[in-house]
Amino acid sequence: MPGGGVAPVVITGTADTSRLEAPITMRAYLICAFAAFGGIFFGYDTGWMGGVLAMKYFIRQYTGLPYPDPNDAAAVKAFHLPASDQSLTTSILSCGTFFGALIAGDIADFVGRRTTIISGCFIFSVGCILETASTGLGVMCAGRVICGLGVGFISAIVILYMSEIAPKAVRGAVVAGYQFCITIGILLANCVVYATQNRDDTGSYRIPIAVQFLWAIILAIGLFILPESPRYFVKKGKLESAALALSKVRGQPIDSDFIQDELAEIIANHEYELQIIPQTTWLGSWTNCFSGNITNGNSNIRRTVVGILMQMMQQLTGINFIFYFGTVFFTSLGTIKNPFLISLITTLVNVCSTPISFWTVERFGRRKILIIGGTGMIIMQFIVGIIGVTAGKSSRHDSAAVSAMIAFICFNISFFAASWGPCAWVVVGEIFPLPIRSRGVGISTSSNWFWNCIIAVITPYLVGTNKGDANLGAKVFFLWGSLCCVSTAYAYFLVPETKGLSLEQVDKMMEETNARHSAAWKPHSTFAEEMGLTHKGLALDVAPEDVHTAVVEKVAV
Repeated sequence: MPGGGVAPVVITGTADTSRLEAPITMRAYLICAFAAFGGIFFGYDTGWMGGVLAMKYFIRQYTGLPYPDPNDAAAVKAFHLPASDQSLTTSILSCGTFFGALIAGDIADFVGRRTTIISGCFIFSVGCILETASTGLGVMCAGRVICGLGVGFISAIVILYMSEIAPKAVRGAVVAGYQFCITIGILLANCVVYATQNRDDTGSYRIPIAVQFLWAIILAIGLFILPESPRYFVKKGKLESAALALSKVRGQPIDSDFIQDELAEIIANHEYELQIIPQTTWLGSWTNCFSGNITNGNSNIRRTVVGILMQMMQQLTGINFIFYFGTVFFTSLGTIKNPFLISLITTLVNVCSTPISFWTVERFGRRKILIIGGTGMIIMQFIVGIIGVTAGKSSRHDSAAVSAMIAFICFNISFFAASWGPCAWVVVGEIFPLPIRSRGVGISTSSNWFWNCIIAVITPYLVGTNKGDANLGAKVFFLWGSLCCVSTAYAYFLVPETKGLSLEQVDKMMEETNARHSAAWKPHSTFAEEMGLTHKGLALDVAPEDVHTAVVEKVAV
C-alpha cells in the first residue's frame, strides 16, 4: 500500500480553536517566498512594456518614422507610437491573461496547483519567444496573447497555492510577498530598459523581453521540488497524500497532533461545504460560484462578487497607468528631461513601500489598511491633478511644481504599495470555500486582467496628444482620484476582516457576521467538532471515493 507506515495513522480533530496549526517554521516561510516569485512575471511585463513604448529605436521600427531633428519641436512631438498601437500592444496581453485565469481554475482542480503553474511557465516561454523575435505589431501581439495565457495561469494559481499552504498567523504577510515580487519585477524591468534605451538596434527591446525566460525557468524548476497543496489532495479525497504534503509544509511528523488537528479541520470543513455546495456536473460546478442570495454575506455569489470587485477596484485606483504609461506620460508633459529616470524612481518607491504591508496587514488587518490606503490615494491624486492644471503646466516652466507633482505621485504609489496592492491578492485568496476556491480565485483574477485590459485600452487616448485624443495630461489624476473614492467605499461596506483566521474559520466568520463587524468576530468552535472527527477518527487509507461516506458515518455516530 502506498505510504507504508502512514496507512495505520488515524486522523482525529480538536475542539480547541487555538490548536489548528503547527508553530511557524523557516521551511513554511521559504516555500511561500519561493511561490511568491510568480509575481515577477506580472511585474516585469508591466515594467518593460512601459519603457519599450518610449524607446526611439522601437518607435522608428514600428512606425517607420525617421529620428527627429532635436531642434524641430513639431517632429519631436510627433515622434511616438500612435495611441491605437500603444493601446493594442499593452492591452492584448490582458486578453490572454483573462482567459488564462479562467481556465486555470479548472486545470488546478484536475492536475493540481503545482502542475498548473509549471504549465503556465511553459506557455509563457512560447509567447516570450514570439515577442523577442518580433519586428512588427503582428508577431508582437501574437506573442503577448500567448504570454498572457501563461501569466493568467501563474497569477491565479500562485495566489491560490500560497493561500492554501501559508500559516494563518502570517498568511497575509506571505501572500503580500506576491505583490512585493510584482514590484521587484517592475523595478528589474525598468533597470534593464534604462540600460538598453539608447541602443540603436533590436537589442534595445529584445534584451528586456528575453530576460523573462529566466523567471520562467526558475519558477518551473522550483515548483518541481515544492509540495502540492494539502487542500487540493483533500478535495480529491487523497488523505494520505494530503497528510504527507501538510507534513512537509508545516515541518512536523505526519502523526503529530498539529498535523492531525489541521488535516481533520480541512477535511471536516470540506465535507461541511459539500453539504451546502453539492458537486455536480462541470457546468454545475461553475454555476455554484454564483448560487445563493447576493444579500447573504456567506452566499457563493456574494463571495464571488466581493472577489471580482476587489480586483476591479485595485485596477481602478489607476496605479497601472503610472507603470504602463509612466514613461510616455512623463515625456508628454514636456517638462521632464529624463522620463526613463523618473519612471525608475517611481518603481523604486513601489519596491521600498511594499514591505511595509508585511507588518501592517497582520498588525492592523486587511480591511483597515484598505480604507486608510484608499483615503491616502484620494488625497495624493487630487493634489497631483491640482498642481498639474495650475503651476505644473508646461507653459509655466515651473520646475519646482513639476518636482512636487512627481513627489505626490510617489506618495500615491507608497499608499497603494502598502495597502491595496497586497491586500487585493490576500483577500481574494481567503474568502472562497474549498469546493469552489480554485474557480473563485480564477474568476476574481480574470476580473483583475479584464479591468487591466480596459485601463490599457483607454489610457493612451485619455492622455494622448494626437487629434481626437482627450489630451487630459495631469487632469487624468482627477479621474483616478474619483475612482479611488469608489474603491474606498467598497472596502468599507463589503470587504470582511480575515486577519488571524484559518481558511476554514473565514468560512465560519462569513456565515455569522457582516463585513463591517467582521473584525470583532472570534472563533468559537471547529468544523472537526461539528462533523464528529474529534473523538471518532478517520483512517488515512480511506479510498478517495469513500471519504465522504466515512465522514458521514462519523457524523451519524
